[in-house]
Amino acid sequence: MTFLAKPLSALVATASLLLGQAAVADVDAATAKQIKAKLAAGNPQANFGDVRESPVPGLYEVDVNGGNVLFVSKDGGHFIAGDLFEVGPQKVVNLSEQRRGRHRAEVMGEQDLKDMIVFSPKGETKAHIYVFTDVDCGYCRKLHDDVPKLNRMGIEVRYLAFPRAGLNSVGYRKIATAWCADDPNQTLTDLKNRKNVPLDVCKNNPVAAQYKMGNEVIDVRGTPTIVMEDGTVVPGYLPPDTLAKALGI
Repeated sequence: MTFLAKPLSALVATASLLLGQAAVADVDAATAKQIKAKLAAGNPQANFGDVRESPVPGLYEVDVNGGNVLFVSKDGGHFIAGDLFEVGPQKVVNLSEQRRGRHRAEVMGEQDLKDMIVFSPKGETKAHIYVFTDVDCGYCRKLHDDVPKLNRMGIEVRYLAFPRAGLNSVGYRKIATAWCADDPNQTLTDLKNRKNVPLDVCKNNPVAAQYKMGNEVIDVRGTPTIVMEDGTVVPGYLPPDTLAKALGI
């Protein structure tokens, strides 16, 4: 499915300017059923979720495949795929990205900390970040070198696994070894420092689930990928001072 970003932007920018901060509301069950039935008939493989009124009259928001949103006509016969923007007095706001951010924050908040490798400050924890990481990525190592400084600044680093080469790779076996170790924090550090760590993949480790979540929900494109507390995604490395500023520290 392609994204019709420019035509959509032109359409919704004008509409949003007129509507201002129009509320997004639920729709009646009959309309939602009609829209989802029409969409499902056209693409039975897709998974269609909630249906909501959009800020643009005549268009409805429909969640598809757990993360994306379609803007659909009332009869379900036409849709636009792309982001919805609102034109304000001084800036343009991506409303779709705001919604995705809230969803990502909810998803990350539901994850069990016991399934992550967490580096916590010795004193007060002022903020936290989630980091999808790989042991063979250069900028992942650079970020990991910053973890002591981040901890001193009061920032907790919560690692999730994302083996870039996939689940059938040596990279998967390396990072799973960290999650399976008696001392996951030290083992992850040793692997990132290129020490010779015997590979030992245990059953029921969370690496595959985290890799799937990274691909399907967070839309991880590379490592490291940082997810902030509000669900904002930072693709790549940021220096500690920049991260702290972004976190309001």
